[in-house]
Amino acid sequence: MSSTIEVHIKRQKEAGKQPYWEKFRVPYQASMNVITILQEIQRNPVTTSGEKVAPVAWDCSCLEEVCGACTMVINGHVRQSCSALVDKLEQPIVLEPMRKFPVVRDLVVNRQRMFESLKKIQAWTAIDGTYDLGPAEKQAPQHQHELYLFARCMTCGCCVDACPQYTREGDFVGPAALGQAYLFNNNKSARFQAEERLNALMGEGGIQDCGNAQNCVRVCPKDIPLTRAIAKLNGATMAQFFKNLLFK
Repeated sequence: MSSTIEVHIKRQKEAGKQPYWEKFRVPYQASMNVITILQEIQRNPVTTSGEKVAPVAWDCSCLEEVCGACTMVINGHVRQSCSALVDKLEQPIVLEPMRKFPVVRDLVVNRQRMFESLKKIQAWTAIDGTYDLGPAEKQAPQHQHELYLFARCMTCGCCVDACPQYTREGDFVGPAALGQAYLFNNNKSARFQAEERLNALMGEGGIQDCGNAQNCVRVCPKDIPLTRAIAKLNGATMAQFFKNLLFK
């Protein structure tokens, strides 16, 4: 391993500005990850040509692949930068912001659209706080395990960045929201809003926009079985469609 790491970073001063590239070299350290590289550049933001520039902006929080904030495109693949170990990456290491969201600055993007999609499919458990609802229904361990797979979603955006149907111009809610719709529709405390969620998924930007590319499961850092959820939601929305016809 070389004593230095060469990094190419796609930068953008602010929203709406033209992107540009800058190259950096940072000292190699054992067990360093991409976040370590960015911290080194922050300490000494000097390009390979010797120009002192503004530190690179990026998002991170937990540093242990739990918060989902540090998602970026690394060597052409969307992933979490905290778990991207330098020893396993080809050099030069190329860092870019996520491709499906507006860039705020450098590697920071605005993922508000993902949270709006969660609102659209009502990804929550409705609780009447005016009185004691009593204990929730018991769930079998196998059912708990199935739902836990989907509860691990950290809204990191990897799945939507890799999804060809999720575009900046479109309104597809994306695989993350579909996975959460499946989670809450099968949660015994939240399933009472199942019809509302299914009707939302049958609307504009809903499940019919999924092209079954299956890129989402390939890039998900939590190995969430999103395509399984989408397949089951397809059947549930079809049943809801006929129910709406019969009882409208």
